[in-house]
Formats: sequence, C-alpha cells, structure tokens
Amino acid sequence: MEIKKVAMVGGGTMGNQIAMQVAISGYEITCYSRKAETVEKAEAFSKGWFAKSVLKGKITEENAALTQSRLSFTTDLAAAVSDADLVIEAVVDVLEVKKEILKQIDALTPDRTIFASNSSYIVSSKFCDAVSHPDKVLNLHFFNPALIMKLVEVVQGPHCSNETIETMIRFVESIDRVPAVVKKEIYGFIVNRVFSAITKEACYMYDQGVASFEDIDRAVKFGLSHPMGPFELLDMTGIDLEYDVLTEKYRMTGELSDKPSPAIVERYARGEYGRKSKKGFYQYE
Repeated sequence: MEIKKVAMVGGGTMGNQIAMQVAISGYEITCYSRKAETVEKAEAFSKGWFAKSVLKGKITEENAALTQSRLSFTTDLAAAVSDADLVIEAVVDVLEVKKEILKQIDALTPDRTIFASNSSYIVSSKFCDAVSHPDKVLNLHFFNPALIMKLVEVVQGPHCSNETIETMIRFVESIDRVPAVVKKEIYGFIVNRVFSAITKEACYMYDQGVASFEDIDRAVKFGLSHPMGPFELLDMTGIDLEYDVLTEKYRMTGELSDKPSPAIVERYARGEYGRKSKKGFYQYE
C-alpha cells in the first residue's frame, strides 16, 4: 500500500511535531484537535518554527511556504480523516479515550485506512477491536521532541498484518526516521521499559531522601554517560504524561508498585509538568 494522505488526531506537542515532520517529508497532512485553543496553539507553533528555520538558514522561504501548504489544522474530525490512507493517533494515553476516538474515526474512513497509535505504553491489541479492520492497527511510537528524535518504534500485535508493518516501515523511513520493529507486544515497548526502570528507581531514591534529584541526575549523566538525567528527561517529556501513563497502568494491574511516585503526584497536582509549564523538577525561563 502507498501512503499519500495522512491525518494526525491530537494536536498537542507530540501530535503537532509529528504532523510537521510528515509535512516536511512531502506528505499532505491534516492535524485535528477537538479544542479550538489547541488547534490555534499548534498552528502558531508551526508558523513560528518555520519562520525561525528560515531566519537561521535551515530552510528557504519557498520551501517553508510549500511545506506549510501541505499542513492544515482543524477541529472537524471528518474533514481531517475522511480520505486518509493513514491516521496517526496521539490523544491522551487512556484506553477508553483511545477506543472512543478510534470508533469515531473508523466510521469516517475508507477500508484502506491504517490506524497507528502513538501510545507510549498501551499495546494496540487493547483497542484494535474498536475498528472494522484490526489487521490495519498498530503502535507507531515517536519520541519527544518528534522534530528531532529519530527513532520510531513499529509495534506488531497478533492482529496486525505483515503488510501493514511493511507499509509502516517504509513510511517511517520516508519521513527521515529510523524504525525499530517490535515483533511481539510488550507493555512499554523497548525504550520506555528501559526508561521506566531507571525512572522508577530514581524516583524511589528521591522519595526516600537517599539523594537530591539534582545529584541523581548528575550521577546518571556522569556515571552512566547518559545525555540527560531521569528527572531532566521527565521534565522534557512531561510529568503529566508520566502521571497519566502510570495511573492507567495501575488501573489495569491493580499493583501498588505501578502507582506514580509521590514526587510525580505532587508536581502533577501543582500543575508543574516540566518544560511545558516552565517548572517541574527544575525551573525554566
């Protein structure tokens, strides 16, 4: 199958940047959010990013205008998805929310449409029954910030066809990204399982007063040669996202060990989500 037209469902930071990268790579894409303010914010960010890229000489004014002509924003779901070959979903990581939006999309799209979820943790077999053709449902997991991070995890569930996976590998490569194929579903896929193990232990040590979050970050960066410490990375990816993911996991497993750390819960309750809110574990200008 050849992908020509793409729809992005979810206009937050991840959805918007994925949509921009897809447009940069030559595809027509419409970015949808049900909230007008989210659409306005996404469009403003996009225009600002392209304007800065022109000023820095990273892209010509003509190429910037051409790319932006391929990228549109809307609060009309039908207008976004009705003729899409591929729908990428980047809504909140809550299972019932994903099922509901996929049901709506399935009623509006042609039989050929592939549904790719950008979920960080929830495997597609949990929601593939929301659409008419489960063999066209998979996880396509991008990393934040999507305009910079090269890796995309392509995750095949038992319901997903080899043809769908092969089509998505070609698509990922065509948008200048590196696919890592996950052949068997596992909660969190590859990167987030490793990241979660590190983050969980880091939060445990901080909650127990073993060390400050600054010193834990310092130890991981200079002792393990990681480019960022776990708390810096939480601030970048979003403490609200971490809270949502862990809360959803706890709902599914009932295991107390899966609940968010007190350090995460406290900051979430205060609206301190990291870089996006100018404060998380660290302060940002």
